[in-house]
Amino acid sequence: MSSKSSGSPGDSPAAGRMRARDIDRVNARTLLDAAFEEGELAVEEYHQRSGQAQAAQTLGELQRLIGDLQPSTKTADLTPAGRRPRRPSAGGYPPRTRARDSDRQATCTLLDAARADGQLSAADHRTLTELAGEAQTLGELSQITDDLQRPADARPDPMPPKSRRENWFAAGVAALSIAVAAGTFVAVDRPASPPAGPPAVDLGTIKPMVLPRPKLTEADGIDYFRAAYRAKFGDTIVDALLLYPDYAVATRGIQPNRQVRYYYRGGFDQGDQPRTRSPQTPTVDLAAVNVSAVMAVVAQAPVLTKVDQGKVNYLDIEGSGSGPIVRIYVGNTANESGYVEATPDGRIVRTLAFGG
Repeated sequence: MSSKSSGSPGDSPAAGRMRARDIDRVNARTLLDAAFEEGELAVEEYHQRSGQAQAAQTLGELQRLIGDLQPSTKTADLTPAGRRPRRPSAGGYPPRTRARDSDRQATCTLLDAARADGQLSAADHRTLTELAGEAQTLGELSQITDDLQRPADARPDPMPPKSRRENWFAAGVAALSIAVAAGTFVAVDRPASPPAGPPAVDLGTIKPMVLPRPKLTEADGIDYFRAAYRAKFGDTIVDALLLYPDYAVATRGIQPNRQVRYYYRGGFDQGDQPRTRSPQTPTVDLAAVNVSAVMAVVAQAPVLTKVDQGKVNYLDIEGSGSGPIVRIYVGNTANESGYVEATPDGRIVRTLAFGG
């Protein structure tokens, strides 16, 4: 069996060394599932290849696991991986061309996207981001990202401007036309007078904008996390979610009887191996959470729990037998704590307080 399966990751040496995304690994395992069901793989080999696909770092590794499989009608709709254009070497400039701050920022944005879709581990993302910040040339930036798949909306590479001679010629023609028109107007309708200079324009000082990630226990932070979760997993369904100011812990069902815990600190890290999950585990759709209503409860939580000088530490969102619930936990420096339990639309169910 030597034919390639439809939607196989990587079909050229260049694409083979590209980093794999989570969706590429999922697609490869789906192809292996179909091959096992159709009798192409024995049980032991199927489990071995599936494990290797889960740990694969490049499209070439995935291709070696599925390249000998026959096409299957069950997997004909999978999107071929590794087909997005790669970053050309330093765009239209020579690699030794000096990089601007905007070039380094664009590279970091591309690294963030690669971290979000599973191409980079947290350690790789941190290291490459540091290298991008220290890069001096476009060639150095290109080497950092040349093995990554680029999002369709990625910023294009910097390109040299048109020839200065062409620009000067165009500017000269425009200036000559204006001069002729102005000269004709002066000669016919007005006495000669010195031409007025351009008006003075005070551009002022442009201050850089810093856009920090919002706290995840605030309204903007919940919206921010919800959008990142949807971009990562394609939906907003969780078994349980803990939202701390600077990070989150999301538990997600991957099968009816399996769940995985993910840590979020700007990107999603799998916290452990899949664990047993009851098929009856209740879930929560984060899209159904009324953020404004929940924030109103958050603002009242320190008073409702009667925790002296208490502050909201974290939010716990999970399913229950009676429906989804949101718990707002409050604490102070004296180890006094409590929580307010509410529905996703902000209706308070109960309040509990604990001593120090």
